Amino acid sequence: MTPRRRWSCVALALALLVGLPLAVRAIPPRDSDITASALLEKIDGARDRSYAGYVETLGTLQLPVADRFTDVGQLFGERTRMRVWWRDEDAWRVDKLLATGELDLYHDGGGTTVWDYEQDKAERTRDPDIRLPRTSDLLPPQLAARLIQDVSRDTVKRLPVRRVAGVAAPGVRVSPGAVQSSIDHVDIWADAETGLALRVDVIAKGDTTTALSSKFMAVSTRTPDEDTVIFQRPPGTEFVYDDTLDIADAANQYAPFRPPRALAGLERSPSADRAVGIYGSGVTKLVAIPLWDRAAVPLREQLEVTPGGETLDEGIALRVGPLSVLLTRFDGYDGGWLLSGTVTEQTLVRAARNLDARFDQYVVSEGPR
Repeated sequence: MTPRRRWSCVALALALLVGLPLAVRAIPPRDSDITASALLEKIDGARDRSYAGYVETLGTLQLPVADRFTDVGQLFGERTRMRVWWRDEDAWRVDKLLATGELDLYHDGGGTTVWDYEQDKAERTRDPDIRLPRTSDLLPPQLAARLIQDVSRDTVKRLPVRRVAGVAAPGVRVSPGAVQSSIDHVDIWADAETGLALRVDVIAKGDTTTALSSKFMAVSTRTPDEDTVIFQRPPGTEFVYDDTLDIADAANQYAPFRPPRALAGLERSPSADRAVGIYGSGVTKLVAIPLWDRAAVPLREQLEVTPGGETLDEGIALRVGPLSVLLTRFDGYDGGWLLSGTVTEQTLVRAARNLDARFDQYVVSEGPR
Protein backbone atom coordinates (compact mmCIF):
# COMPACT_ATOMS: atom_id res chain seq x y z
CA MET A 1 0.00 0.00 0.00
CA THR A 2 1.39 3.36 -1.00
CA PRO A 3 1.79 6.11 1.64
CA ARG A 4 -0.87 8.12 -0.12
CA ARG A 5 -3.42 5.29 0.07
CA ARG A 6 -2.43 4.56 3.66
CA TRP A 7 -3.16 8.12 4.74
CA SER A 8 -6.41 8.04 2.78
CA CYS A 9 -7.48 5.02 4.84
CA VAL A 10 -6.52 6.77 8.07
CA ALA A 11 -8.51 9.85 7.06
CA LEU A 12 -11.51 7.68 6.19
CA ALA A 13 -11.33 5.87 9.55
CA LEU A 14 -11.17 9.17 11.44
CA ALA A 15 -14.12 10.52 9.47
CA LEU A 16 -16.16 7.43 10.36
CA LEU A 17 -15.21 7.64 14.05
CA VAL A 18 -16.18 11.30 14.27
CA GLY A 19 -19.16 11.25 11.94
CA LEU A 20 -20.88 8.03 13.03
CA PRO A 21 -22.07 9.28 16.45
CA LEU A 22 -23.33 12.47 14.83
CA ALA A 23 -25.13 10.50 12.17
CA VAL A 24 -26.77 8.27 14.79
CA ARG A 25 -28.02 11.32 16.68
CA ALA A 26 -29.37 12.81 13.48
CA ILE A 27 -31.60 9.77 12.87
CA PRO A 28 -35.13 10.63 14.07
CA PRO A 29 -35.94 8.47 17.13
CA ARG A 30 -38.70 5.88 16.74
CA ASP A 31 -41.88 6.85 18.59
CA SER A 32 -43.09 4.84 21.60
CA ASP A 33 -46.55 3.37 22.11
CA ILE A 34 -46.53 4.08 25.85
CA THR A 35 -49.51 6.16 26.98
CA ALA A 36 -49.23 9.46 28.85
CA SER A 37 -50.65 8.06 32.08
CA ALA A 38 -48.43 4.96 31.92
CA LEU A 39 -45.34 7.12 31.36
CA LEU A 40 -46.31 9.33 34.30
CA GLU A 41 -46.66 6.21 36.47
CA LYS A 42 -43.17 5.11 35.46
CA ILE A 43 -41.71 8.55 36.24
CA ASP A 44 -43.44 8.51 39.63
CA GLY A 45 -42.13 5.02 40.33
CA ALA A 46 -38.53 5.97 39.54
CA ARG A 47 -38.16 8.42 42.44
CA ASP A 48 -35.29 6.54 44.06
CA ARG A 49 -33.64 4.96 41.03
CA SER A 50 -29.85 5.09 40.89
CA TYR A 51 -28.15 7.13 38.17
CA ALA A 52 -25.15 9.28 37.32
CA GLY A 53 -24.39 11.85 34.69
CA TYR A 54 -23.87 15.41 33.59
CA VAL A 55 -26.76 17.89 33.85
CA GLU A 56 -27.27 21.41 32.57
CA THR A 57 -30.04 23.71 33.75
CA LEU A 58 -31.00 27.05 32.24
CA GLY A 59 -33.15 29.53 34.13
CA THR A 60 -34.40 32.79 32.68
CA LEU A 61 -35.94 34.08 35.92
CA GLN A 62 -34.10 37.24 36.96
CA LEU A 63 -34.98 37.24 40.65
CA PRO A 64 -33.84 39.98 43.05
CA VAL A 65 -30.52 39.05 44.66
CA ALA A 66 -30.25 39.95 48.35
CA ASP A 67 -27.54 38.62 50.67
CA ARG A 68 -29.43 35.54 51.85
CA PHE A 69 -31.03 34.75 48.51
CA THR A 70 -28.05 35.04 46.14
CA ASP A 71 -27.80 31.29 45.50
CA VAL A 72 -31.50 31.04 44.67
CA GLY A 73 -31.26 33.94 42.23
CA GLN A 74 -28.32 32.33 40.43
CA LEU A 75 -30.02 28.93 40.38
CA PHE A 76 -33.14 30.17 38.59
CA GLY A 77 -31.57 32.93 36.51
CA GLU A 78 -28.40 31.45 35.05
CA ARG A 79 -26.94 28.36 33.38
CA THR A 80 -25.85 25.75 35.91
CA ARG A 81 -23.63 22.78 35.11
CA MET A 82 -23.62 19.77 37.43
CA ARG A 83 -22.13 16.32 37.78
CA VAL A 84 -24.28 13.90 39.78
CA TRP A 85 -23.86 10.50 41.41
CA TRP A 86 -27.18 9.31 42.90
CA ARG A 87 -27.33 5.98 44.74
CA ASP A 88 -30.59 6.70 46.58
CA GLU A 89 -32.27 9.49 48.58
CA ASP A 90 -29.86 8.93 51.49
CA ALA A 91 -26.64 8.69 49.47
CA TRP A 92 -25.83 11.11 46.67
CA ARG A 93 -23.37 13.73 45.48
CA VAL A 94 -23.90 16.76 43.23
CA ASP A 95 -21.00 18.92 42.03
CA LYS A 96 -21.81 22.41 40.75
CA LEU A 97 -19.11 23.25 38.21
CA LEU A 98 -17.78 26.81 38.35
CA ALA A 99 -15.34 28.73 36.18
CA THR A 100 -12.61 28.49 38.82
CA GLY A 101 -13.57 25.38 40.76
CA GLU A 102 -16.68 23.66 42.06
CA LEU A 103 -19.19 23.61 44.91
CA ASP A 104 -20.06 20.08 45.99
CA LEU A 105 -22.97 18.62 47.95
CA TYR A 106 -22.53 15.26 49.70
CA HIS A 107 -25.66 13.83 51.29
CA ASP A 108 -26.13 10.90 53.65
CA GLY A 109 -28.81 9.89 56.11
CA GLY A 110 -27.45 12.24 58.76
CA GLY A 111 -27.27 15.45 56.76
CA THR A 112 -25.48 17.27 53.95
CA THR A 113 -21.90 18.45 53.60
CA VAL A 114 -21.10 21.42 51.34
CA TRP A 115 -17.51 21.59 50.15
CA ASP A 116 -16.29 24.85 48.64
CA TYR A 117 -13.23 24.07 46.55
CA GLU A 118 -12.09 27.70 46.18
CA GLN A 119 -12.32 28.51 49.89
CA ASP A 120 -11.13 25.03 50.93
CA LYS A 121 -13.99 24.89 53.43
CA ALA A 122 -16.54 22.20 54.28
CA GLU A 123 -19.77 22.88 56.14
CA ARG A 124 -21.99 20.17 57.59
CA THR A 125 -25.69 20.81 58.21
CA ARG A 126 -28.74 18.77 59.06
CA ASP A 127 -31.25 18.31 56.26
CA PRO A 128 -34.49 20.10 57.24
CA ASP A 129 -37.88 19.47 55.67
CA ILE A 130 -38.23 23.17 54.78
CA ARG A 131 -35.36 25.06 53.14
CA LEU A 132 -34.50 27.17 50.10
CA PRO A 133 -33.92 25.39 46.76
CA ARG A 134 -30.45 24.07 46.01
CA THR A 135 -28.73 22.53 42.98
CA SER A 136 -29.89 18.96 43.69
CA ASP A 137 -33.54 20.08 43.51
CA LEU A 138 -33.12 20.97 39.83
CA LEU A 139 -31.86 17.57 38.70
CA PRO A 140 -34.43 16.29 36.16
CA PRO A 141 -35.60 13.28 38.25
CA GLN A 142 -35.98 15.37 41.42
CA LEU A 143 -37.65 18.30 39.66
CA ALA A 144 -40.07 16.00 37.84
CA ALA A 145 -40.99 14.17 41.06
CA ARG A 146 -41.99 17.45 42.74
CA LEU A 147 -43.93 18.78 39.78
CA ILE A 148 -46.10 15.69 39.27
CA GLN A 149 -47.26 15.42 42.87
CA ASP A 150 -51.05 14.94 42.97
CA VAL A 151 -51.35 15.46 39.21
CA SER A 152 -54.54 14.04 37.77
CA ARG A 153 -53.88 11.42 35.11
CA ASP A 154 -56.74 12.97 33.13
CA THR A 155 -54.80 16.22 32.60
CA VAL A 156 -51.69 14.71 30.96
CA LYS A 157 -50.88 14.45 27.26
CA ARG A 158 -48.29 12.40 25.35
CA LEU A 159 -45.50 14.25 23.56
CA PRO A 160 -43.42 12.88 20.67
CA VAL A 161 -40.18 11.08 21.41
CA ARG A 162 -37.05 13.21 21.42
CA ARG A 163 -33.43 12.23 21.91
CA VAL A 164 -32.04 13.31 25.29
CA ALA A 165 -28.47 12.36 26.27
CA GLY A 166 -28.55 9.76 23.49
CA VAL A 167 -31.79 8.17 24.77
CA ALA A 168 -34.97 8.07 22.67
CA ALA A 169 -37.27 9.49 25.36
CA PRO A 170 -41.08 9.72 25.11
CA GLY A 171 -42.59 12.84 26.63
CA VAL A 172 -45.60 13.83 28.69
CA ARG A 173 -47.19 17.25 29.17
CA VAL A 174 -48.61 18.12 32.60
CA SER A 175 -51.08 21.00 32.84
CA PRO A 176 -52.16 22.31 36.26
CA GLY A 177 -55.82 22.21 37.18
CA ALA A 178 -55.66 24.87 39.89
CA VAL A 179 -56.82 28.35 38.82
CA GLN A 180 -54.20 29.86 41.14
CA SER A 181 -51.32 28.41 39.11
CA SER A 182 -49.03 30.66 37.06
CA ILE A 183 -47.66 27.70 35.08
CA ASP A 184 -49.19 26.85 31.73
CA HIS A 185 -47.60 23.42 31.44
CA VAL A 186 -44.60 21.26 32.28
CA ASP A 187 -43.04 18.97 29.66
CA ILE A 188 -41.13 15.90 30.86
CA TRP A 189 -39.17 13.41 28.76
CA ALA A 190 -38.15 10.12 30.36
CA ASP A 191 -36.59 6.76 29.63
CA ALA A 192 -39.55 4.52 28.74
CA GLU A 193 -37.95 1.46 30.38
CA THR A 194 -36.76 2.88 33.70
CA GLY A 195 -39.00 5.94 34.07
CA LEU A 196 -35.95 8.11 34.80
CA ALA A 197 -36.78 11.72 33.90
CA LEU A 198 -34.15 13.04 31.49
CA ARG A 199 -35.45 16.51 30.66
CA VAL A 200 -37.94 18.93 32.26
CA ASP A 201 -39.18 22.21 30.71
CA VAL A 202 -41.39 24.66 32.61
CA ILE A 203 -43.50 27.18 30.66
CA ALA A 204 -45.39 30.06 32.27
CA LYS A 205 -48.91 31.17 31.42
CA GLY A 206 -48.98 33.73 28.62
CA ASP A 207 -45.49 32.76 27.45
CA THR A 208 -44.14 30.52 24.71
CA THR A 209 -40.52 30.33 25.85
CA THR A 210 -39.16 27.99 28.52
CA ALA A 211 -38.75 29.66 31.91
CA LEU A 212 -36.70 26.82 33.38
CA SER A 213 -35.12 23.81 31.70
CA SER A 214 -33.14 20.95 33.20
CA LYS A 215 -31.67 18.14 31.10
CA PHE A 216 -29.09 15.40 31.11
CA MET A 217 -26.28 15.85 28.61
CA ALA A 218 -24.91 12.40 29.51
CA VAL A 219 -26.53 9.74 31.72
CA SER A 220 -25.94 6.26 33.12
CA THR A 221 -28.38 4.12 35.12
CA ARG A 222 -25.61 2.10 36.77
CA THR A 223 -25.44 2.46 40.55
CA PRO A 224 -22.48 4.72 41.47
CA ASP A 225 -19.79 3.33 43.76
CA GLU A 226 -20.38 4.02 47.44
CA ASP A 227 -16.99 5.72 47.83
CA THR A 228 -17.98 8.31 45.20
CA VAL A 229 -20.75 9.80 47.35
CA ILE A 230 -18.86 9.86 50.66
CA PHE A 231 -17.08 13.11 51.52
CA GLN A 232 -13.37 12.61 52.08
CA ARG A 233 -12.04 15.66 53.90
CA PRO A 234 -8.90 16.97 52.17
CA PRO A 235 -5.96 17.65 54.53
CA GLY A 236 -6.04 21.18 55.91
CA THR A 237 -9.66 21.84 54.91
CA GLU A 238 -11.64 23.95 57.38
CA PHE A 239 -14.64 21.99 58.67
CA VAL A 240 -17.59 23.57 60.50
CA TYR A 241 -21.08 22.48 61.60
CA ASP A 242 -24.17 24.69 61.45
CA ASP A 243 -27.56 23.69 62.86
CA THR A 244 -29.33 26.22 60.60
CA LEU A 245 -29.18 25.66 56.85
CA ASP A 246 -30.63 28.89 55.44
CA ILE A 247 -33.11 31.70 56.05
CA ALA A 248 -36.15 29.48 55.46
CA ASP A 249 -34.87 26.86 57.90
CA ALA A 250 -34.08 29.56 60.50
CA ALA A 251 -37.55 31.08 60.19
CA ASN A 252 -39.20 27.68 60.47
CA GLN A 253 -37.22 26.84 63.62
CA TYR A 254 -37.34 30.14 65.50
CA ALA A 255 -40.01 32.54 64.18
CA PRO A 256 -42.95 32.71 66.64
CA PHE A 257 -45.68 32.13 64.05
CA ARG A 258 -48.14 29.46 63.00
CA PRO A 259 -49.59 30.24 59.55
CA PRO A 260 -53.20 29.22 58.74
CA ARG A 261 -54.31 25.79 57.53
CA ALA A 262 -55.40 27.27 54.18
CA LEU A 263 -54.33 30.35 52.26
CA ALA A 264 -55.76 31.86 49.07
CA GLY A 265 -57.78 28.71 48.49
CA LEU A 266 -54.79 26.36 48.82
CA GLU A 267 -54.43 23.79 51.62
CA ARG A 268 -51.31 23.74 53.79
CA SER A 269 -48.98 20.77 53.37
CA PRO A 270 -48.98 18.34 56.33
CA SER A 271 -45.17 18.64 56.50
CA ALA A 272 -45.42 22.40 57.20
CA ASP A 273 -46.42 22.39 60.85
CA ARG A 274 -44.26 25.23 62.18
CA ALA A 275 -43.60 28.86 61.19
CA VAL A 276 -43.23 28.45 57.41
CA GLY A 277 -46.39 27.63 55.51
CA ILE A 278 -46.31 25.57 52.30
CA TYR A 279 -49.55 25.46 50.34
CA GLY A 280 -50.76 23.59 47.27
CA SER A 281 -48.95 20.71 45.60
CA GLY A 282 -47.19 19.66 42.43
CA VAL A 283 -47.11 22.40 39.82
CA THR A 284 -48.98 24.91 42.03
CA LYS A 285 -47.06 25.87 45.18
CA LEU A 286 -47.23 28.86 47.53
CA VAL A 287 -44.74 29.43 50.36
CA ALA A 288 -45.18 31.90 53.25
CA ILE A 289 -41.97 32.69 55.20
CA PRO A 290 -42.01 35.14 58.15
CA LEU A 291 -38.91 37.35 58.01
CA TRP A 292 -37.53 39.57 60.76
CA ASP A 293 -36.07 43.00 60.07
CA ARG A 294 -32.49 41.96 59.30
CA ALA A 295 -33.63 39.63 56.51
CA ALA A 296 -36.63 41.60 55.22
CA VAL A 297 -35.03 45.05 54.92
CA PRO A 298 -32.28 44.23 52.35
CA LEU A 299 -34.72 42.09 50.33
CA ARG A 300 -37.31 44.87 50.32
CA GLU A 301 -34.68 47.38 49.18
CA GLN A 302 -33.67 45.05 46.35
CA LEU A 303 -37.27 44.49 45.28
CA GLU A 304 -37.84 48.25 45.14
CA VAL A 305 -35.10 48.72 42.53
CA THR A 306 -35.71 45.51 40.55
CA PRO A 307 -37.28 46.16 37.11
CA GLY A 308 -40.89 45.01 37.21
CA GLY A 309 -41.27 45.52 40.96
CA GLU A 310 -44.60 47.05 41.96
CA THR A 311 -45.62 48.80 45.17
CA LEU A 312 -49.05 47.64 46.31
CA ASP A 313 -51.09 48.28 49.45
CA GLU A 314 -50.13 44.77 50.54
CA GLY A 315 -46.37 45.18 49.95
CA ILE A 316 -43.73 45.00 47.21
CA ALA A 317 -44.63 42.54 44.44
CA LEU A 318 -42.68 41.09 41.53
CA ARG A 319 -43.64 38.64 38.77
CA VAL A 320 -40.83 36.83 36.96
CA GLY A 321 -42.09 34.20 34.53
CA PRO A 322 -44.08 31.64 36.49
CA LEU A 323 -42.69 32.84 39.83
CA SER A 324 -44.43 35.54 41.84
CA VAL A 325 -42.99 37.25 44.92
CA LEU A 326 -44.65 39.57 47.45
CA LEU A 327 -43.06 40.94 50.62
CA THR A 328 -45.47 42.39 53.19
CA ARG A 329 -44.67 44.51 56.24
CA PHE A 330 -45.56 43.63 59.82
CA ASP A 331 -47.52 46.37 61.60
CA GLY A 332 -44.96 48.48 63.49
CA TYR A 333 -41.94 46.50 62.26
CA ASP A 334 -39.74 46.28 59.16
CA GLY A 335 -40.19 42.51 58.95
CA GLY A 336 -42.94 40.85 56.95
CA TRP A 337 -44.29 37.77 55.22
CA LEU A 338 -42.32 36.67 52.15
CA LEU A 339 -44.89 35.09 49.85
CA SER A 340 -43.59 33.29 46.79
CA GLY A 341 -44.46 30.48 44.45
CA THR A 342 -45.81 29.32 41.12
CA VAL A 343 -49.07 31.17 41.62
CA THR A 344 -50.60 34.30 40.10
CA GLU A 345 -50.01 37.75 41.54
CA GLN A 346 -53.72 37.93 42.40
CA THR A 347 -53.28 34.79 44.51
CA LEU A 348 -50.36 36.36 46.41
CA VAL A 349 -52.35 39.54 47.05
CA ARG A 350 -55.25 37.50 48.39
CA ALA A 351 -52.85 35.55 50.62
CA ALA A 352 -51.27 38.77 51.93
CA ARG A 353 -54.67 40.20 52.79
CA ASN A 354 -55.61 37.03 54.67
CA LEU A 355 -52.41 37.10 56.70
CA ASP A 356 -52.52 40.82 57.52
CA ALA A 357 -56.19 40.80 58.43
CA ARG A 358 -55.67 38.00 60.95
CA PHE A 359 -52.07 38.70 61.97
CA ASP A 360 -52.46 38.48 65.77
CA GLN A 361 -53.71 34.91 65.83
CA TYR A 362 -50.59 33.68 64.02
CA VAL A 363 -48.19 34.99 66.70
CA VAL A 364 -47.64 32.25 69.26
CA SER A 365 -44.88 33.94 71.34
CA GLU A 366 -42.41 36.77 71.20
CA GLY A 367 -39.30 36.11 69.13
CA PRO A 368 -36.08 37.78 68.02
CA ARG A 369 -36.11 40.78 65.74
